[in-house]
Amino acid sequence: MIRIRGKVGDWPVDLTVELDAQDWAHLAANLPVKAEEISTPVTSEAPKTDALWQSTLSLVSKAGSIEGPQLMAQLTGLAGGELAAKQLLVRLRHCAQIRVESTADAPVYHWLGQ
Repeated sequence: MIRIRGKVGDWPVDLTVELDAQDWAHLAANLPVKAEEISTPVTSEAPKTDALWQSTLSLVSKAGSIEGPQLMAQLTGLAGGELAAKQLLVRLRHCAQIRVESTADAPVYHWLGQ
């Protein structure tokens, strides 16, 4: 995963790009250093990330519906940190199995299933 932060003109930019093993290989092939010198965190983190994602989906599935702050607290403990929990929340927002309802107090994450 690569995080890019900065500005484009007056607009703030905070972008996270996920690369798979093939993308890392392509990037490594085009750098002026040897590919062996580049670590590929995607391949070493993939099993952990997949298990964490499945646990996240299971958590929402079991709850049926859960408010954002409560989900954030549970994901922070599950993922081991606030940044990882926020990334999971973003991923949930784009998941076809989840519907996010915006309410006056907090977003509510609803399990839609398959």
